[in-house]
This record gives sequence, C-alpha cells and structure tokens, in this order.
Amino acid sequence: MENIKIVGFGGSLRKESYNKYLLKEAKRLMPENVHFEILSIDDFPMYNQDLENNYPENVRAFKDKIKNSDGILIATPEYNYSIPGFLKNAIDLASRPYGDNSFDGKPVAMVSASIGMIGGARAQYQLRQSFVFLNMLPVNKPEVFVTFAQNKFDENGNLKDDMTKKFMKELLNNLVNLSIQLKK
Repeated sequence: MENIKIVGFGGSLRKESYNKYLLKEAKRLMPENVHFEILSIDDFPMYNQDLENNYPENVRAFKDKIKNSDGILIATPEYNYSIPGFLKNAIDLASRPYGDNSFDGKPVAMVSASIGMIGGARAQYQLRQSFVFLNMLPVNKPEVFVTFAQNKFDENGNLKDDMTKKFMKELLNNLVNLSIQLKK
C-alpha cells in the first residue's frame, strides 16, 4: 500500500474524552503504511474575520497539516444536538480566508462517542452539512456511533467493544482507499 498521510482531530476538550480515545484507537487500527497524526485544537482563538490573514502559528500549522494530508478523521461528541462550538471554530479557522480552504477536495471520515443511546449521530449529521460547503468528500459507510461510551472503554481508554473496532477498522480502510484513489 502506498504511504498515506491522515490527520485527525476531535471535538472534546475533556482530558479523558471518549472521542480522544477514539482517535487513539484509530491510530492502532489504521492500515499499515499509513501515517496518522492527531492534531490538537485545544488552544485556538475564536474565529474573527478581521484576523484571518494573520492567524497565530498553531492555526497556520493546523491548516498546513490538513492541506498536506491525504485524508481527515474527525471525532466529535454531541452537545445539545449539535457539534461542539470549538470544533466548528476550528473548521472555520482552517477553511478561511475565502479561497484558502484547507479542506477542499479532501476525503473525510467521522466517528462519535457519547454516553447516551444515540452515540453522537445528530452531531455527525450536522457535521456533514459543513462538508458540502467545504467541498469535502465524506466516507459514508460504515457509520460509527459509539453509544453508552462509558461502557465501551477500559480504564486506560482502550476500546474494548469488538463490534465497534470492526466498524472503525472498516471505516478507516474506506478512508484510506478513497485517499489512494484521489491521489492517482
């Protein structure tokens, strides 16, 4: 398999976030010869159009890593039936200024974990709406929603649910395969 670069970031600031655990699990489940880097969005400033041509170094680095990647994985919790505000903020920062959209044409997959019975499904559907304007190419199947997440991870943050691992591995393979197709 060709060497592919995938970047991932998550929508939870919580230290012991289930969605951060999903990103770490993705690193373990990623196909061979795939470089997977987890990016932090924890200390980004709020998006302000007045400042979009003068981003701080951490935002510029984030944009560059997305631009230089072959694909993206986003892990999001669901807050109030939606994606967290700072995740939307990171997406806005990386897609601006107009004409400098780091996400343009990139394949993207998403996963979500929640302590509830829906597993972040509504957040994923809202995130998909942003993908349309950003001209991203979503990997549609399988959808990975980790329900009752408090029961699916061990005390070290490792995913212990075999069915979820199976679906995640399939999603990651599909992301990598789409990335390879688009590179040709």
